[in-house]
Amino acid sequence: MLATTATAAFVHGPGFVFFPFFFLIPLFWILVFVVLFAVFGRRRRRWMAAGGWQGRSAETTLGERYANGDIDEVEYRARLEVLRANREPLR
Repeated sequence: MLATTATAAFVHGPGFVFFPFFFLIPLFWILVFVVLFAVFGRRRRRWMAAGGWQGRSAETTLGERYANGDIDEVEYRARLEVLRANREPLR
């Protein structure tokens, strides 16, 4: 294999051996970026749907306060109704 490569480089010049690979290198990097974008883009969308920077949702916090006994059922239902009425529509 090495002898064939060396002979081809000697007979046809040094650029001939690397000619087919010239097209494969950019295709390889494009493929790498597409795969990375697909993987991390999907994870980012899932993360943002789960709350993103906000951490826990307001409904989760309200449910925990109700479960701990900090607020009673009437207050819980009233606040939950307000949260759900003011919720932003999903895009």
